[in-house]
Amino acid sequence: MRPIYKIVSRAAWQAAVREGQFLGSAVDLTDGYIHFSEADQLRETARKHFAGQADLVLVTVDADQLDPAPVWEPSRGGALFPHLYGPLPVRAAVAVRDLTVDADASDLAGFGA
Repeated sequence: MRPIYKIVSRAAWQAAVREGQFLGSAVDLTDGYIHFSEADQLRETARKHFAGQADLVLVTVDADQLDPAPVWEPSRGGALFPHLYGPLPVRAAVAVRDLTVDADASDLAGFGA
């Protein structure tokens, strides 16, 4: 299993569960792919995009279960980030945890990072 992570609002994930798939957040839809992070990228993603937000979930996805497969592409600082060019089937989620991101993302409650 190759875990990748998506931070999303609880309401958006609940809607995805009802539909059987997650089509993406507003930024995902604008960019044309679903943004993911690997474990070592998660804190910076949380700090940059979700600092101080509550009512989030952290979705752990098995990248090996995705079709099409995610593509690792250069992004922030040239690091390779997983991008999914298609909907995320909720069955690919291996864990969904409540996540609270404090103001500077030094404590990602729910991830243990």
